Amino acid sequence: MSLLFQLPEGPTVAVSGEEARYPVRRIFCVGRNYAAHARELGNAVDREAPIWFTKAPAALCHAPARIPYPPGTQDCHYEMELVVAIGGTGFRVAPEAAMDLVYGYACGIDLTRRDLQNAAKAKGYPWDTGKDFENAAVIAAITPAAAFGAPAAQRISLAKNGAVKQDAPLDEMIWSIPELIADLSRLYHLAPGDLIYTGTPAGVGPIAAGDRLEGHVEGLEPLVLDIAPAE
Repeated sequence: MSLLFQLPEGPTVAVSGEEARYPVRRIFCVGRNYAAHARELGNAVDREAPIWFTKAPAALCHAPARIPYPPGTQDCHYEMELVVAIGGTGFRVAPEAAMDLVYGYACGIDLTRRDLQNAAKAKGYPWDTGKDFENAAVIAAITPAAAFGAPAAQRISLAKNGAVKQDAPLDEMIWSIPELIADLSRLYHLAPGDLIYTGTPAGVGPIAAGDRLEGHVEGLEPLVLDIAPAE
């Protein structure tokens, strides 16, 4: 079969201690998964159901990296997150079996064009353009689950230009990792290559050209992102 043109190969992520890389199939993200963050944006806190949105694999940005300030926005925000890398297949998985699907974990940042997101939300429109754009899904190297252990009270934090802006334990999540995987598996057939960004704690804020973001989750490879002027 002939093709009109060739697409670039799909994105991959480095794996700590491995030469082989993790190929990315899909990127899922959950919103409002820390109560304090939901409140700081004026949103209700509940456990009715996780709020899911997606980013295209083309949005992936492997840190450490230097990226231009995103286009089309005057108010782009950082959101530091724990990323779960799926390594098994599962559909309608029970929470008790959900962790069997996990390959590993990584530090991630969900960059958000907050002005575009807020304008869309105010009109009741989808807010894809606020979340899904080039370099919007930042990720550091993946650490295999056996080396990290179970997510519990490890601290997740982000510093901007050396000043800590976000800092919380992972167990402040409204929806735990097993609950998130189980819920997502009701909607999709999960498979190796799927990434899940699990939400951000309070303290999100704007970025600007010249900023350096440093993200940490205890036990994982740190994340460093430098912001260059807009192109």
